[in-house]
Amino acid sequence: MISAKLREGICRLGKSLFDRGYTHGASGNISVTLDDGGMIVTPTNVSLGSLDPAALSVLDAAGHLIEGPPPTKEVPLHAAVYQTRRSAGAIVHLHSTHSVAVSMLPDIDPAEVFPPLTAYYLMRVGRTALLPYFRPGDPKVAEALASLGGEYGAVLLANHGPVVADRSLESAGQAIEELEQTARLFLLLRAEKPRLLTPSEASALRNDPAGSVKPNAQGALAS
Repeated sequence: MISAKLREGICRLGKSLFDRGYTHGASGNISVTLDDGGMIVTPTNVSLGSLDPAALSVLDAAGHLIEGPPPTKEVPLHAAVYQTRRSAGAIVHLHSTHSVAVSMLPDIDPAEVFPPLTAYYLMRVGRTALLPYFRPGDPKVAEALASLGGEYGAVLLANHGPVVADRSLESAGQAIEELEQTARLFLLLRAEKPRLLTPSEASALRNDPAGSVKPNAQGALAS
């Protein structure tokens, strides 16, 4: 039995992201792992701003739909992330404007998309990789994600959008918001020479994050 609290939490996060412009139309998807190895995920062609707690898609551990409407076509992406990052409990994938814009730039380092701009980027996200373009729903994205070895806190899919996984629905939501705001800062400062956090400052944040922010040292998708 999937709790009403979990269903409502997915819908609440979706509406919050939609209402504040992090996603638009029927784009984006959210999933949470279940104790039996399955997942509950947002359905296809439904806006994150109008999700119904009673109409979410439930998949078993083999990926078969056992309850609700057809799921997002990005199920292979979600499944690949969960297989790569065993401790991940939730995934948020958006088509957020600034992150997509960064993914389209010609001179981005695919191994380290963003420099250490802010403390909260390092604490909530960690590191971000860039993967090549795949058609939405393409199962080959699973191979590409697996090739990262689970060492990144977030991934940008070129010309598509960001994917963030973390231990809980709440922390995954916070991480993808931080990622989008970092992308916005990156674009604003692209022609400037901003002060970056030093290697020692960045290392201290990754190894001993302050306050209640407790990602692992490598980021949300790290092994």
